[in-house]
Amino acid sequence: MKKILLIEDDPFLIDIYSTKLKEAGFKFLVIKDGKEVLKIVQKEKPNLIILDIILPNIDGWQILRQIKKESKLKRIKIIILSNLSQKEEVIKGVKLGADKYFIKSDHTPSQIIKEINKLL
Repeated sequence: MKKILLIEDDPFLIDIYSTKLKEAGFKFLVIKDGKEVLKIVQKEKPNLIILDIILPNIDGWQILRQIKKESKLKRIKIIILSNLSQKEEVIKGVKLGADKYFIKSDHTPSQIIKEINKLL
C-alpha cells in the first residue's frame, strides 16, 4: 500500500483529501504544521507528499528545499497544492524539485488523486 503525506493546515481541505485518499486505498498521514515535517518524512518515508506552501512556522518552500537536499529523501514524489497561482510561484516550485504544481481552485480532489496515481 502506497503511503502519502498530506501537509496542509486547512481543516476543510484536510477533511476532503482524507476522504479521497481513503477511498483511493492509500495509507496517509496529515501534518498541519511545517515544523515537524522533516522528522516525520525521515521516519515514515512516504511514497508521495502533497505539500501546501502557506503553513504555520515553516513554509512549503523551506520544506521542499530540505527534502530535496537529503539524499535519502530526494526521490520522494512531491505535489505542490497551493493557492499561490502566480506563474513565478509555479516555476519556483518546479525548479526546487516538485514533480507537479497544482493551484487549489483549479483542480478537484478527484483530479489530484488521478495525478497521484499517475506519479506512483
